[in-house]
Amino acid sequence: MTEQTRLAVGDAAPDFTLLDSEGNKVSLSDYRGQQVVVYFYPAAGTPGCTKQACDFRDNLAEFNDAGFAVLGVSPDKVEKLAKFRDAEGLTFPLLSDADKSVMQRWGAFGEKQNYGRTVQGVIRSTFIVDSAGKIAKASYNVRATGHVAKLRKDLGI
Repeated sequence: MTEQTRLAVGDAAPDFTLLDSEGNKVSLSDYRGQQVVVYFYPAAGTPGCTKQACDFRDNLAEFNDAGFAVLGVSPDKVEKLAKFRDAEGLTFPLLSDADKSVMQRWGAFGEKQNYGRTVQGVIRSTFIVDSAGKIAKASYNVRATGHVAKLRKDLGI
């Protein structure tokens, strides 16, 4: 495997500006001063990604009450994100990283194991960005199912 960039606790969270499911620009810096959950997922509408997104949707009030915003990032086009949002009733921003440049800077795209094969793709990852814009928690290769519950437990939410 080739060496990939991985973010660690204390690193500055790489800023980004991406389009949301409405085509509006959303920047990580817009959230400076509050804590943010940034999660990267492979594809809107697939079973695992739907489960994960719905888990975030179902627990969003608890995250928000604890002072966390949630941002989901995938390589999907804006139109697909809008369909996914509407189909699943998602109420947090879904952001399009179609060229995967943000994912690469965050270490969420690269070589991974898929059914025993080494492939290039999105590495399902979740980050907690603190109010100063630093990485407070970095989790790579997370599971779609049960991840939100584990995250809530780890954060004491």
